[in-house]
Amino acid sequence: MTRKSPNPVDVHVGSRVRMQRMLIGMSQEKLGEALGLTFQQVQKYEKGANRIGASRLYEIGAVLGVPIEYFFEGLENGSFQGGEESGRVGVDLSLLSTAEGIQLNSAFFSISDPKLRRRLLELIRVLGGQGDEPATAEISPKQ
Repeated sequence: MTRKSPNPVDVHVGSRVRMQRMLIGMSQEKLGEALGLTFQQVQKYEKGANRIGASRLYEIGAVLGVPIEYFFEGLENGSFQGGEESGRVGVDLSLLSTAEGIQLNSAFFSISDPKLRRRLLELIRVLGGQGDEPATAEISPKQ
């Protein structure tokens, strides 16, 4: 018997739940308690294995402190954009929702000096083999 793979939109929404939960330092267990669910159900939501209904998504947004629209950022006309976004190829946004991606992003934007952030970005590009691309864009924390 073949198993149906999750809908990419459900996976995307679930990954956004996970990313925000981790950004605020909340465990799956604590989120589940706030919603009256088990951590296993939260886990299934985050993996996209179970769809999140509209009322439940509203509750999750309230607990995590984000509007409903947050969960759909990165989707266009109801379809998943995948690895290409804003014309940039090779950007894997799913890496940003990992524990390391969230920690890196949080640590990076805790650096208040924009010149230091730019120099750090240039160092990372050199280490990643992209040293020929200068950091020209302004790097500022999300508002």
